[in-house]
Amino acid sequence: MADQDQVRTLMQAPFLRLLGVEVDSIEPGRVVSRLPVREELNQQNGYVHAGAVGTLADHTAGAACGTLLDDGHMPLTAEFKVNLLRPALGVALVCEATVLKMGKTLTVAESEVFAEDGNGGRKLIAKATVTLAIVAVR
Repeated sequence: MADQDQVRTLMQAPFLRLLGVEVDSIEPGRVVSRLPVREELNQQNGYVHAGAVGTLADHTAGAACGTLLDDGHMPLTAEFKVNLLRPALGVALVCEATVLKMGKTLTVAESEVFAEDGNGGRKLIAKATVTLAIVAVR
């Protein structure tokens, strides 16, 4: 199994650094990430862009899968579907990703993305199902 440093490295992909994604917690088969909301992530109507929401859901699911892999393998997204349940408004987005079914070649994970309002409240804004191919590290 991957250690927390390896998963933290996975969560520091250049695109995630550009977005500002942070890791909240890591455990086997589960990762929680956070994206502080800033104006640059918004679309034209002031909501967080669906691309940022989808990226957060996809990559956090991949990291959750990565917690269950050995050093010689890595997850690579084969497919993902995101249901955008309500507009993404808040001070931060929090993604909770969990592996549903670990396989030798394909894994399925689920992500739930919540918007935090800064007063302790949060709302589910998106849910994603992510299929990941298990590939050898290059």
